[in-house]
Order: sequence, then structure tokens, then C-alpha cells
Amino acid sequence: MSDELRAAVAAGVAGSEEGYRSLLQSVVEVARAIFGAKASSVFLLDEATDELVFEAVAGEGAETLVGQRFPSSQGVAGWVLVTRQPLIIENVTEDPRFAKEVAESTGYVPQGLMAVPLLHEEQALGVLEVLDRPQRTQFSLVEMDLLGLFANQAAIALDLLRRARKAEAVLASSVEGAGIVAQLAATVESLEDERRAAGLKLLSALEEVLRSDEGGY
Repeated sequence: MSDELRAAVAAGVAGSEEGYRSLLQSVVEVARAIFGAKASSVFLLDEATDELVFEAVAGEGAETLVGQRFPSSQGVAGWVLVTRQPLIIENVTEDPRFAKEVAESTGYVPQGLMAVPLLHEEQALGVLEVLDRPQRTQFSLVEMDLLGLFANQAAIALDLLRRARKAEAVLASSVEGAGIVAQLAATVESLEDERRAAGLKLLSALEEVLRSDEGGY
């Protein structure tokens, strides 16, 4: 793969990741606003380290938490990830699943929370949490449906972000190990007289690969 084409693909992947992160940020910001919560966050499961990573945060901790990690087996988020079940806690101090030390390490300890697993094709990718919504009435079925809609959108964005990062990892490897990205680049290289059009075609093809359920990553 030529340096020019590798740079073009890398630019496309970086642009994709930025777009997916923006989508995740929109999900947590809108969820926080609609539920009137103090904070909302999305965690991604890092399978390599078996940790949950803050990928998007709105409200409390928005400026400091993105990128922070903790073991995937800890806390409410860990329980929701493993069981794949949504959870609503009105008072976290009364629930043994709440890991106070983990919350304290983030600098914000909530009183209540809602958490839902982010599932894509039967795989648990992460968790969406909404923290400290106003204590009005019991959690309603309408709110549960709404939380599920946010979870669906977050799962899509999280899956696309994960695919973009895997594509970036492929780019960082050898040409021989570049897999489908190298094949796309080879196709583009064959169009000698249409470099601009070929570059656009490459980025378009890469986007399709990242969106495909069988993208090869």
C-alpha cells in the first residue's frame, strides 16, 4: 500500500471515528436533557483489558471522565454489562451492586441512576447510564421505552466507533496484515488516471465496510 493511499485511508478512518464519537456525545447530551438528569454517560467494553471505558459524558464529569477506565466486573455498570439487564436504582447507598469506591474515583457519587446495556447483534458492547434524574414519581414504562431508544442509538454509534478503531489498528500493521483495507487500496491503485475519484471511492468503500455487519474486522 502506497504512503499516499495509506494516508488517505487513515484520514477516512479518523474522520469516521470523530463522527461516531460526536454521535455518542449527542446521545448522552439529549438523554441528560430529556430526563432532566445531572449526568449521562456511555461506557465501552475494552475486551483486551476487560475494562469499561468512559467514551462520552454529559453533565457532571464531562471534562475529566472521558478515557477513564475501571474493571468491567465492578459496580452497577459492570452488573448491567454482564447480565444484559437494565437497572434502576433510586438510592444507590441501599444497593450492594453499587461500587462507591469506583464512583468516588470519578469525582462524582450519584444518589440514583438508570443503566441499560448496549447490545449489538447479541454482543454486549457497553453501558448507558443516566444519573440523578429528578425524584418525581416511580419510573414509568414510557421512560423505560425512551431509555431503550437511547440505548439503541448508542449501541449503533458504539459499534461503528469500535469498527473504526479496528480499521485503524489494521492500518498500523504491516501491509501483509492489512486485510480488507489493503484490498480496497489495491483496487484504488489500479485506477491510475482517476486518482481523485479513486480516493473518494476508497473512502466510500471503507465506510461501507465499517458499517457492514460482515466488515471483516
